[in-house]
Amino acid sequence: MFTGIIQSVGSIQRIEPRGGDVLLSIAVGKLDMSDVQLGDSIAVNGVCLTVVRFDKQSFDADVSVETLAVTSLKNWKAGTRVNLEKALTPTTRLGGHLVSGHVDGIGEIISRRNAARADQFTVRVPQSIKRYIAHKGSVCVDGISLTVNAVNDDCFELTLVPHTQAETNSGAWQAGTLVNIEVDVLARYLERLLQAGEAPAAVSSITESLLARSGFPGAR
Repeated sequence: MFTGIIQSVGSIQRIEPRGGDVLLSIAVGKLDMSDVQLGDSIAVNGVCLTVVRFDKQSFDADVSVETLAVTSLKNWKAGTRVNLEKALTPTTRLGGHLVSGHVDGIGEIISRRNAARADQFTVRVPQSIKRYIAHKGSVCVDGISLTVNAVNDDCFELTLVPHTQAETNSGAWQAGTLVNIEVDVLARYLERLLQAGEAPAAVSSITESLLARSGFPGAR
């Protein structure tokens, strides 16, 4: 799990095809690798990847066919700037929201316009996930935890302050930029619960006679 608070902007060093999937090599920028171990998870533009090799300046990760199919990773190339976040720990400040690193779809930046010292972005999402985007709700865009300012059918609005743009790759977003979208995990579970409807009550094996035999007072 992650928080959506970006810790570093890195860059793609190398993309090696490996029999249908790929091996990524990523320069980590200022990301502290001193506590990283093999098998750890690092979110790269919101995609949870497993570290298979690392040093102080970079790490490698395998990317499956499924991940290539559902994320913007298939469009990356050497030099692409990416947002990086190490997995949270029990002592991590939860400054954003709970993010799984499992991308739900690819969005597209439709417009960018000035809003005082900030910039306002309009993002279009696939029809399959638009129902999860809520006004003033949380959404993860390229790994960044952001608040939705407005929703209009399959588009939503974001306002990014200068600090966010300076510390992430969002400063380079323009109309046509493709971004990874992960909706709030609570919205997905809530939908599943509503779809399931009211389940029939389970028949309990705890009976009054069982309680009496077990010595509970008042049972007979």
